[in-house]
Amino acid sequence: MTPVSPSATAAPRFGLIVIGDEILSGKRQDKHLPKVIELLGARGLRLDWARYVGDDRAAITEVLRQAFASGDVVFSTGGIGATPDDHTRQAAAAALGVEAVLHPEAKALIEQRMREVAAEQGVPFEPDRPDNVHRLNMGVFPVGARLIPNPYNRIPGFACDGPGGGTVHFVPGFPVMAWPMIEWVLDTNYRAHFGQSRQRERSVIVFGGIEATLTPLMERIEAEYPGVKVFSLPSVDHPEWGRHIELGVKGADTAAAAAYEAMRDALRTMPVRLGPELVR
Repeated sequence: MTPVSPSATAAPRFGLIVIGDEILSGKRQDKHLPKVIELLGARGLRLDWARYVGDDRAAITEVLRQAFASGDVVFSTGGIGATPDDHTRQAAAAALGVEAVLHPEAKALIEQRMREVAAEQGVPFEPDRPDNVHRLNMGVFPVGARLIPNPYNRIPGFACDGPGGGTVHFVPGFPVMAWPMIEWVLDTNYRAHFGQSRQRERSVIVFGGIEATLTPLMERIEAEYPGVKVFSLPSVDHPEWGRHIELGVKGADTAAAAAYEAMRDALRTMPVRLGPELVR
């Protein structure tokens, strides 16, 4: 399993695709979004976007086609099993315009797992038994796919590069498998970018202001401090502060600190009252 050699320049954008009808119906709650944000944040990286899609092959194919064309690093969770509602492997091949074939290393890993299960059950391993032959479908990936090791049960995930520069890493929907596999991908392929997207966030609680009157200030701060983003989070029923606006900036530490000072100085000249200051 040869790691990708990432550029040591700018950190890539990261995306997440969560696949499954059970998420969209509410039958299960998605746990991947907050965890991926956590895993990236621990490495000084950030999640730039996320998409949810049901178990519809055409819809999955279109979402993956966009991901492959994006130039981003994308994690896709779910739908890589071998049951009729698992469409991700076939959709990935369709999005890339290539065949899906049994990956020889994946076949060996799946057979190894089946031998282990047979030994645990005290029965002989029968590779030609119909259910065992069917399990090999979990190793049918788009031509050119690279494997992602699965420390839980050996059944691998896979990664593919798209013609538009996007790389999609496919892992199972089960968190116990997906999360260590995502960590392996990050630590193996993107270590050179760790820390490049680390940001500092500074904000202040503003009482008595409205977003319309604060917008010119926000626009000016962003114009004067390139790379810094200004945000406004209004609330009407906060249990502690009641109606207020949390106004802040986020960006690289030094730039964010300077932008925040400028914003706070300007707020002090306006007919608003400033409350607690927050640093994240």
